[in-house]
Amino acid sequence: MNKPRRKGIKRIVWATCYSYRGIVAAWRHEAAFRQELTAMLIMLPFAFWLGETVLQHIVLITSCLLVIIVELINSAIEAIVDRIGPELHELSGRAKDMGSAAVLFSLILVILSWGLIAWNRFGVTAIR
Repeated sequence: MNKPRRKGIKRIVWATCYSYRGIVAAWRHEAAFRQELTAMLIMLPFAFWLGETVLQHIVLITSCLLVIIVELINSAIEAIVDRIGPELHELSGRAKDMGSAAVLFSLILVILSWGLIAWNRFGVTAIR
């Protein structure tokens, strides 16, 4: 099957449509994506309150966005593995587990980023 050869602005428009479809599919079919996106949207205003510098704002927001990105990739891996077949296979399980581990590490990054910036602002060193 030949892919259409779109160029210029048409390619950008179609790529945006595909991205939108991916976000809608993730929202409809992935509970973890809905939870993480909702948490990010709630946390976003607090990033501007908690961070004191532009760099801190960037770290807080980027760490949340990274969770969404990694969750989308993990969901794509799971969809591909499930498409291959429902039978249990060591490599399928390994792929899903590695995707899940990637999400875990991105969540740990959020906790560390937000925790350290909060500690910097409200911790013992901020009292002095």
